[in-house]
This record gives sequence, structure tokens and C-alpha cells, in this order.
Amino acid sequence: MRVLISGASVAGPALAYWLRRHGFTPTVVERAPALRKSGGHAVDLFRPAMDIAEKMGVIEQIEARKTGTDRLIMYREGVARPVEVSVGRLMGAVSDRHAEIMRDDLSEIFHDATKDDVEYVFDDSITSISENGEVTFERGAPRGFDLVIGADGLHSNVRRLVFGEESRFSAFVGAYLAVASVPNRFGSDGDSVVHTAPGRMGGVYSARHLDDARAVFLFRSAEPLDYHHRDVDRQKELLRRAFAGMGGLIPSLLAELDTTPAFYFDSITQLRMDTWSRGRVSLVGDAGYCPGPAIGGSTSLAVVGAYVLAGELAAAGGDHTRAFAAYERELGDYVRRSRAFALGAAKRLIPADHTELRVTAGVLRLVEHLPERLTRALTKLNAKGVRLHDEVELKDYTAALAAK
Repeated sequence: MRVLISGASVAGPALAYWLRRHGFTPTVVERAPALRKSGGHAVDLFRPAMDIAEKMGVIEQIEARKTGTDRLIMYREGVARPVEVSVGRLMGAVSDRHAEIMRDDLSEIFHDATKDDVEYVFDDSITSISENGEVTFERGAPRGFDLVIGADGLHSNVRRLVFGEESRFSAFVGAYLAVASVPNRFGSDGDSVVHTAPGRMGGVYSARHLDDARAVFLFRSAEPLDYHHRDVDRQKELLRRAFAGMGGLIPSLLAELDTTPAFYFDSITQLRMDTWSRGRVSLVGDAGYCPGPAIGGSTSLAVVGAYVLAGELAAAGGDHTRAFAAYERELGDYVRRSRAFALGAAKRLIPADHTELRVTAGVLRLVEHLPERLTRALTKLNAKGVRLHDEVELKDYTAALAAK
């Protein structure tokens, strides 16, 4: 059974891996001319995604490429002394198994696990998908596939072609995210240094194997900002305006925007679709159910989604109608809880006023000084789903594999 996957970042190669394991014939098409190595940013893998990575045989590579961030150092506007917390303690409160890794590194690991028995077509993009699976491309000749899966991110081309414009499904969370590659001279190895003020947060971190670092900026906005997604100069102008007047490392980080080799700027937006499947087409990861970049654990959700989609296709013997419905049922609760958690996370990451900043600092101090077992126990009692990822139980598709 031939399955075309659009997107070679994280969800696409992960899906290709499991489809191939289940006996399908996946092809991955990617708009970029090669694997993206444009800087990227750190992403989190929580227990279910780590368990899947172990099943894929790539857990050692992931462990070897972890960023190695040991401490978070947070400065508050108007307060001289920072709050410091162990990242291990902080993430241990959220998940019993976790890795922070650069997105580009994770993409490369998944690609390398599939490149020998999966067809990859770079520098091309889908232009149309017919009801019977005929697909046309910008560059390549038309081809026929049994199924088409959009794994092409928040601004999915497949979703636009099949379901309509993004504006029909997107919900602005009220914040923006920017990431820039900068020289690695703004902090000590293993430290993530953050400066906070009401409505905005900026900082810098690196990874132990990188020569450069990443500057990250988050800020609130009551309304969507006016800019074109390709107008980088305008995006940098808006970013500078949002962080005007902040001290600490922020002015130096903003000064690097003129020469940064890689820059990302986008609204923090949730996708809210009633269904991710139509006919022979389905969506996986951010293309179908992005809870919000940087706030909802979208990378772990994408890895789990890829695993479940491939497993349900195998369990249904390739009957996509049954499989797509089962995929959405199996993943639905995880998606809904991730959306709800992300809305709260946006508020916690970007406190609205000095009172909320004090609360955030107090929580970090508690995490640093309470016994780890007590911290985990308290977060397990939290009704807001702090440990929502670890609560996900992966379905065992071993029977489907054994039947192949």
C-alpha cells in the first residue's frame, strides 16, 4: 500500500518508520532541498515519545544529542538577584522520562533511521490531490498513492489543499514566539538564562555540541500583529518594539538580529479541527492538532500521533476509513488535554504582571528546594494536567506487526 507523506521534519519520518515496519510503502516529499539545518530550536520529548523512540532503536542517539542544559537562571525586572533551578528537577516534576533536543537533530535521527528503506523526495511539494489518490507536484511527474498524509507543520500545505485555509481552524493564543541563532558568548555552558518582565520573556541557551546558541523571545499581544510571513525585516521590527526598554542580555541579543543566519517568528496559534481526516487524506502532528508552538508539548504529541496512525492502519489491514476513525478516537483525549494545558502554559511562561512574576519565581524556588519525590507527588495531584504526557498509555500494535 503506497502512502505519500508531506513533510520531513519530525512527524513525517516517524510515521514513515512505523508504516515501513507495518509493511506499507511510504514516500516522503519535502519542500526544502535537503533536511533543514537552519538553526532550529530545542524541543521536549516526554515519556510516551521517549518510549516510542526506544522502540525505534534510536534512544541512544537521542540521549547523545540532548542539549545538556543543566540550570535555568531567571532574572525578573526590578529584582537584582536571579532565581536558579535545576532543569533536571524542573522537568522531573513534569515527566519521569524526558529529553531536550534540538529539533533539527531529532529530524536527522528519524531520517537516518528510515533513509535506507524509505523513498525521500526533496525540493518538491504537492499541488493537488484527487479523490482517487492521484497527486500532482510542483516539479515531479504526477503519481498515484493509496493514501496521503500531511505531516507538514502548522502551516500545512496538505491541510490547505484538502480542508481549506488555515484561518478556518486556527485560534490565536495571544502571544508570539521568535528564535534566532546567535554567537555562543552570552552565558555559561549548560545554563539557560532568561530575563522576564510583565508580558515578555527573552533568553538564551545552547547545546553542548553546538558552536552557536539560540536566543528565544516570547511576548504577549492582545491582537494579531500586522506582518507578512515572508517579511523578516518587519518581524524583526515588531520584535524590537516588543522588547524595547528591557535590560540584562536582551539589548545584546536584539543587536544580533542584524546578522543572525537563522530567524524564526510566528504567532503562537492552536489548530482546532473537528476531524483530521477526509477521504484518503489525514493529518499528523502540528498539521492536524498543534496545541501551540513552545507551550503544549507538540513534538511529543506528533511522535505519538505518528505511532498511533501507522498502528491503526496496520490493525485495520489498510482500511483507511476504519483506521482514520480509530486514530482520531485513540488520540483525541491527548489532543484536547494538550490544547487546554497549552493555554495555561502560555500564561505561566509569560506572566502578565509583577505579581505573577513573583508567583513564578516562588514556584521555581519550591522546585529547587523541595525533595524531588515530594515535588513529583504534588504535580501528580495537580488538576491542570502538568504530567499529562506521562499519563498517556501507548497502545500495543505488536499483533499487527506479527501479522505481517
